[in-house]
Amino acid sequence: MRYPEDQRRAGHIPADLLAQLPPGTDPNRVVVIQAAPRSYTGPILLALTVSGGIALIVLMIAVTVHVAAVATVAVLSATGGVGLTLKHPKSRSK
Repeated sequence: MRYPEDQRRAGHIPADLLAQLPPGTDPNRVVVIQAAPRSYTGPILLALTVSGGIALIVLMIAVTVHVAAVATVAVLSATGGVGLTLKHPKSRSK
């Protein structure tokens, strides 16, 4: 039964609700309306959107810090403020 009119015509009322009816109430005139089941689509999409947004923000911060560090090293290297020397260990001859 999808509609309250069908329920009323059939005379179906759950037993726990029937006990709650005030005395003198005609059960054939009572219509029980049930709420639709909750949809979880909205909260799931919201959680995915928030997670994706946070991941994107963290990624953008990492890229920004990387670019700033590379630019700083490039400027300091060009002005002579930073020098980097790599020394390879000599292999020992036996």
